[in-house]
Amino acid sequence: MKLNNSITDVPGIEVGHAQNDEALTGCTVILCRKGAVGGVDVRGGAPGTRETDLLNPLNLVEKVNAVMLAGGSAFGLDAASGAMRYLDEQKIGFNSGAGLVPIVPSAILFDLGLGRSDIRPDAEMGYRACLAASSSAVAQGNMGAGTGSSVGKMLGMKQAMKSGLGSASMEIGKGIVVGALAAVNVFGDVVDPKTGEILAGVRSADVGPLHFGAAGYFANTLELMKSFLGRTVLNFATRANTLLGVVAVNADFTKAETTKMAQMAQDALARTIRPAHTMLDGDTVFALATGGKQIDVSTAGAFAAEVLSEAIVHAVQMAAPAGGLPGLKV
Repeated sequence: MKLNNSITDVPGIEVGHAQNDEALTGCTVILCRKGAVGGVDVRGGAPGTRETDLLNPLNLVEKVNAVMLAGGSAFGLDAASGAMRYLDEQKIGFNSGAGLVPIVPSAILFDLGLGRSDIRPDAEMGYRACLAASSSAVAQGNMGAGTGSSVGKMLGMKQAMKSGLGSASMEIGKGIVVGALAAVNVFGDVVDPKTGEILAGVRSADVGPLHFGAAGYFANTLELMKSFLGRTVLNFATRANTLLGVVAVNADFTKAETTKMAQMAQDALARTIRPAHTMLDGDTVFALATGGKQIDVSTAGAFAAEVLSEAIVHAVQMAAPAGGLPGLKV
């Protein structure tokens, strides 16, 4: 099977972006036109979500029709309404007995610190993202929900770096594909899970944007947290951070199994982000099972963490400079 190294390699998954490049904000929709069993795991201390309670295995609805990721802080939750309008027009949704109701869980990240804070993703932008959705390889970097993303914000935005949106996938045998997508807007640093070296994060004050890789370029968030300066600024640090992730597999899973895959996928954050799951982050990972194949959930969850790790790395590698912040893609 030839893959594009993208979550859209999972059968039944489409992705669409819409953004405002001047305002540096946007949204990304993951469409499941035939429905997908959904799960979610929220571990950050500052999440912004919509319809995530519905994904609890104890609750009624089994399948979702889309997941919406957006910037704009809580304002961006409105983008899901645009997806609902689109799906309603396509006559896709949960049969309530009185009509079809599209099921669109959503989560947001805070990107108001870059670009223009008075322009946020809304229902119209969410609708445009759905119109743009396809099964083609996902556009990465400063796209969709990653348009205004940044990382390494312990010392403020002036010493942060641009991040973005990334995706990845792998076949794990017998036509089973696990894919992931991540919008990376975290408080800490993003590291290479193979070497532990910082790829993007808080920059030292005395190193310019043209010295990537130079000794002392990165201030290192974990080291800062041990210092007097770090303990002081942490009390005033921005709550404007979040990792939004989606993992998917073409397997026949229950809601409980899909939720377990989301939980296991959170291991990717521990491997690639230092620190992860802080009170300053709204880290949220959705999981989707589109059906068709049989696989043990522990296996699917293990590889979901692998591909989500890769997607997080891609998000910073593909991010171009924007809003005065340097990015790795130049």
